[in-house]
Amino acid sequence: MDPRTRFLLTSAAGAAVTANALRPVSRFGRGNSGEFLLGMPTSEMPLHAAAFQGVLALLTGRGGGVRGWRGAAGMGLAAASAAGLWRLHRDGEQAQDVLERALIDGLGDDYHERIGLEHGPLPPVALSRRSVMLSDLRARRRYVAPTARNLAYGDAGRRNRLDVWRRTDLPADGRAPVLVQVHGGAWIMGQKEGQAHPLMAHLAERGWVCVTINYRLSPKATWPDHIVDVKRAIAWTRANIGQHGGDPANVVITGGSAGGHLAALAALTPGLPAYQPGFEDADTSVTAAVPFYGVYDFTNRDGVAIRALEPLLSARVFKTSLADDRPTWELASPMSHVGPDAPPFFLLHGTNDTVVPVEQGRSFASMLRDVSRQPVVFAELPRAQHAFDVLPSVRVHHTVHAVERFLAVVRSTPAAVPPGRPVAADQT
Repeated sequence: MDPRTRFLLTSAAGAAVTANALRPVSRFGRGNSGEFLLGMPTSEMPLHAAAFQGVLALLTGRGGGVRGWRGAAGMGLAAASAAGLWRLHRDGEQAQDVLERALIDGLGDDYHERIGLEHGPLPPVALSRRSVMLSDLRARRRYVAPTARNLAYGDAGRRNRLDVWRRTDLPADGRAPVLVQVHGGAWIMGQKEGQAHPLMAHLAERGWVCVTINYRLSPKATWPDHIVDVKRAIAWTRANIGQHGGDPANVVITGGSAGGHLAALAALTPGLPAYQPGFEDADTSVTAAVPFYGVYDFTNRDGVAIRALEPLLSARVFKTSLADDRPTWELASPMSHVGPDAPPFFLLHGTNDTVVPVEQGRSFASMLRDVSRQPVVFAELPRAQHAFDVLPSVRVHHTVHAVERFLAVVRSTPAAVPPGRPVAADQT
């Protein structure tokens, strides 16, 4: 291939990847998996992408690749891509302001003053060049002792296993706050390792105990197996976390995507008998919920679901159709359980999400704000893709600090912690 053509094509490909990260072509169709797979790492690690594209430009530009009109066009595309990547980097840095505005909107402009000294977050960790450029792959090894790995909370084998993250110097008989993490994966894949590590490592370092769980997956599992397992894990946590230094009275739940759906649903349905077979009397309430880019409705009541969702749920998760089994689908939707007794919520969603549109997060946040007696914070992160919090990016650095501040307010406000409530008979 002519070096000029090779250089032009390489530059065009890099520019296309950057353009997709800046603004995906479609956020509601079926063909959005490629946009997500290319967009998420580029939008979260734009400096890495810039370095990679720069090396490719140097390699393909040798031997006369930058000559002539094709070379000039390639240079222009490379420059445009570099500018776009710098814009993405700036978006990540400015997430700090976006998150702070969201917290003020949801908690009040005096929320910092309402944080009790005993619950106050430690000073923010400074961003370093190393933390931005190199991922910490040792977090699980550092915070999960061999005796706290793969603990059984149910009888479904490895799908009912969990890990407990904690600092080694945390008192075993302490009263540390607890975070339960529910992984994503469209209810059909995923595991407790590999997701939400930046958040759990940050909170574990700050003295939290984090519990990350597996749960049964479709198509082998059929709904409501997934939420039953999540609730069983919450019940296990409340009964056993004291042995690991955690406070069973202060359990927060989080998760992303399908995990965000399960976290939100669990938070809104404490004690729901249909989802607690055989352990109906167990306390599965939580003090707060922090769902990331969750699915909050299976019936598309707000008209913003992607077209692939209903066929996936029908064929692999529920194994029934929405038309034939609407009550089951509605009961499984967090939007169906929004009420005045909802716990405090902090919802996070990226505006460029091509898997779960940000509009669903907006609808759910609006519904909660209309009726909940507790704080509701909703942060839309500009140009963030689905699963943005998996990587230790600049944006995620600011996000985990914002989550910590939100939880500090919740812990400092006893009235914001609703007790587990009985479930109405018509919800069974």
